Amino acid sequence: MKKTMTMMLCGLLISCGPYVTVSHQGEKVRLLDKSEVSSCQNLGETTVSVLDKVAFVKREQSSVADNLQALARNSAAEMAGDTIVATSVISDGKQKFDVYRCVASRGLQRR
Repeated sequence: MKKTMTMMLCGLLISCGPYVTVSHQGEKVRLLDKSEVSSCQNLGETTVSVLDKVAFVKREQSSVADNLQALARNSAAEMAGDTIVATSVISDGKQKFDVYRCVASRGLQRR
């Protein structure tokens, strides 16, 4: 019984993990590729981080990536940006993003 409860708790921690919400302004920020921002103004860089393991248990990579993107979108909104581009891979729960303000954003879709 203890083993089953422990496994259930670990599964819950791995799949759910810490939850990051996107702010109202962050919802307007898009994630694009570098090739899609050639006509945009680079506003700078943001580095975001989350826990990549909980109680020595590695979190699911997709959950970590989702949380990092949410934090980057929030950060971009605070910088008056409307677009982010990942500039590094995820390493130890950290990732870097360039922040842009795109003037001609017609036709660009949110990812």
